[in-house]
Amino acid sequence: MKNKMAVKLASYFFITLLLFFLVISVLFITLFRNHIIDFYKSDMLTQAEAMADNLTEYMGQTGGWNRQGGIRTYIQVLNDISTKNIWIVDEDLNFLMTGRGMTGQITYSDLPSNAEILVQNAFKGESSFSEEFSGFLDEPSLTAGVPIMDGSTVKGALLLHSSISGMTESIEKGISIMTISTISALILSIILGIILSLSFTKPLEKMKNAAVSLSNKDYSAKTGVKQQDEIGQLAYSIDQLSLQLDAASKESERLSKMKQDFMTNISHELKTPVTVIRGSAEALVDKVVTDPVQIEQYQKQILNDSLMLQRLVEDLLELSRLQNVDFSINMQKLLINDVISDAVHTSKHLAKPKNIEINLLFDNFNLETTGDYARLRQMFMIVLDNAVKFSASGSIIDVSCMKNSVMIKDYGCGISEQDMPYIFERFYKLDNETNRAGTGLGLAIAKQIAKRHSIDIDVESREGIGTQFTFIFK
Repeated sequence: MKNKMAVKLASYFFITLLLFFLVISVLFITLFRNHIIDFYKSDMLTQAEAMADNLTEYMGQTGGWNRQGGIRTYIQVLNDISTKNIWIVDEDLNFLMTGRGMTGQITYSDLPSNAEILVQNAFKGESSFSEEFSGFLDEPSLTAGVPIMDGSTVKGALLLHSSISGMTESIEKGISIMTISTISALILSIILGIILSLSFTKPLEKMKNAAVSLSNKDYSAKTGVKQQDEIGQLAYSIDQLSLQLDAASKESERLSKMKQDFMTNISHELKTPVTVIRGSAEALVDKVVTDPVQIEQYQKQILNDSLMLQRLVEDLLELSRLQNVDFSINMQKLLINDVISDAVHTSKHLAKPKNIEINLLFDNFNLETTGDYARLRQMFMIVLDNAVKFSASGSIIDVSCMKNSVMIKDYGCGISEQDMPYIFERFYKLDNETNRAGTGLGLAIAKQIAKRHSIDIDVESREGIGTQFTFIFK
């Protein structure tokens, strides 16, 4: 069958129930039979002792045994009332009296082998039972032997024979009922076991199908199992794994595209200055340009493009080092106040040509941290440089330090909403005249420095109004 686990579970369930019912049946039959026998023995013993007491009282009134007198009639009446066969014997197994006209027909040799033991126990004052008389009486019988007392002396033994065919029928009926009940319960349990097995394996089948789909890179697969138990937790874990794999797959695709874009961008960024440098150099070598003024312009162009190429290579190396977790930075205790003051002081020289004023405000700020002074200064300088670059001449830049954060706010052109998600990506540059000379690596480097120092960067910007960078120290 296709669902092998369901078959196994149903089989195990059936075998376990079968063993359980067999054990229960054996115990029930044994205990039920013993209970019926004990009940019969108790009832017979009560009747036999009552008869023996009546005979003792009767003998006291008549002065002893009277075989031909009323005692025989009394015995016959007891036989008729109790529907049991009564014998009275002496210690030597001589029959003093028997019921139902059997006196002359019984001899000592006819009695079963343990009849003597039953009589001897009675003359010892003990009550006992035997089933050995069944063959003699031609039917399944139980015999109770009790003493007949005369004061403290045992005068005889009363043997009370009772047919146990009714008891056997009761036991057989009980066994029959037990068997029918057991078989019915077993059939019902098997049906329930199959249903439970299928209900147990069905979610497992769904989880298996989901796992197969995931192995085939179908990360949209879900188990569809909603249960508040261990199986439900497993299904939830598989669904979570599906979501994570789907996210990882999309991230992998994104990184692959970024890598491809990176190679395209770097090729373009490197190709442009190299082409210009080569073209200018060839023009000078081939003496295409002979005018001294033009020669000087070509030389300046070669120098500027060489510097741009150098800056681009240095930024790439810097970013690569920062992204390498094995690259160590010089971590030491320092005050952020000193770092930001140094960065602002240097930036004021960059802002002077555009007549931009940089305001530094400390609001009870004295933040001590562990970090690399030069890297943190570089991070602030990158943002301050961008603020100066994208601010209009004569504007201001506010730098505020408060509690555990540093805020740099400019009132320049701002960043558009569609550009905001990508400002920290490599080679991503705002497409405007102001940023033509940029490499597109500055903010990516700043982000890596912040990451290495566990600093969060929050950016808010409105196009045409300005941009605010907030550095949050943890």
